[in-house]
Amino acid sequence: MKKTIGQIMGAGGLIGVIYYGYMYFQDSESFEAFGADVAVSTGDYVPVLISAVVMLAGILIARSK
Repeated sequence: MKKTIGQIMGAGGLIGVIYYGYMYFQDSESFEAFGADVAVSTGDYVPVLISAVVMLAGILIARSK
């Protein structure tokens, strides 16, 4: 039972990291300064961190005995 819950949490966390990571990089703005393109991200990184923590917790739960 713990292994199944851990796998579900790990998969959900991975999906969250991919989705919110993509959204984070889409919320970036770029401008040119001194002939170089500068990109500034205006996205929120908290959902990416939460998804990563859930994914790691799921992996640890699935691997525990």
